[in-house]
Amino acid sequence: MTFKILVEPGGLAFGAEPDETLLEALLRQGLSMPYGCKSGACGACRGQVRRGEIDPGPYQPFALSASDLEAGKALFCCARAQSDLTLEHPGIVPEATIQPRIIPARVEKLERRAQDVIVLLLRLPAGEAFPFHAGQFIDFLLPGGLRRSYSLANAPEEEGVLEFHIRRVPGGVFTGHVFENLKVRDILRLEGPYGSFHLHEESRKPAILLASGTGLAPVKAMVEHARAAGVLRPFHLYWGCRREEDFYLWELPEQWAQTIPDFHYTPVLSEPEPGWRGRAGFVHAAVMEDHPDLADWQVYACGAPAMVAAARQDFTARCRLPETEFFADAFTLQSVAP
Repeated sequence: MTFKILVEPGGLAFGAEPDETLLEALLRQGLSMPYGCKSGACGACRGQVRRGEIDPGPYQPFALSASDLEAGKALFCCARAQSDLTLEHPGIVPEATIQPRIIPARVEKLERRAQDVIVLLLRLPAGEAFPFHAGQFIDFLLPGGLRRSYSLANAPEEEGVLEFHIRRVPGGVFTGHVFENLKVRDILRLEGPYGSFHLHEESRKPAILLASGTGLAPVKAMVEHARAAGVLRPFHLYWGCRREEDFYLWELPEQWAQTIPDFHYTPVLSEPEPGWRGRAGFVHAAVMEDHPDLADWQVYACGAPAMVAAARQDFTARCRLPETEFFADAFTLQSVAP
């Protein structure tokens, strides 16, 4: 049975099957909306259900609170229709021009940058274009129908190669293969690009770039793209890690701060050792200390779901950041095959 879904404002409509999420249904039928993790963790696809019944699905409580549920809100990447619906979300629009596709790529470089982080560089087939927006992600296609999602870490202007920052997950199906068995010249299959996490170039507002761990990957892509495209606006990068050795590309943000006009960088450690002279604590708390009023800013956050959720909540509630100016992608971990 196909349910009829009406979208306000704009009057767009699509159909949804009971066994697919609202996000899957609208993407399948040529529509698009802001989304990131596809697992109910980042909150980017949160919208209002005005009429009808849904199954809210396996969402994360920090991305959708009990009060949100009572108010009729839902995460469209998790929710499934149980009747005809009327939804409210201003970000649902006709699909963008870049369509996901499957493509092979050859391993060109494996660089161990930290004990648990490898920078993986893939080479595309000769003459093969793979357009994407800086900040988007792809799915690696694994045996048995498994997929693992990783953000692209290079700008789309860098043709012919794709860069990824792979953190090892204990028992991880894909990361175990990358760290133990993957070799230069091996072939990987990937599908994408996916996601709506990207730099909004039409805005000239100053921007906070907020990353934890390998959440630096899409931020790196955004910074490199902005530099190549001549986007002139203030940026302040806050990169949070647990220990100093976790800053696996330590020299790169320092270089940006020295060479890019109006670019600022603040590293933050949550578990600093004696001798650390930088900022300590939660990385989003450092942002609030430096920028107590974010009313005229944009924020791009990527990394641990708890960090992304806390930043969204605190920036909008305590720093006057408009909710429409918070853009996020939250990383979720899958350690073993289902």
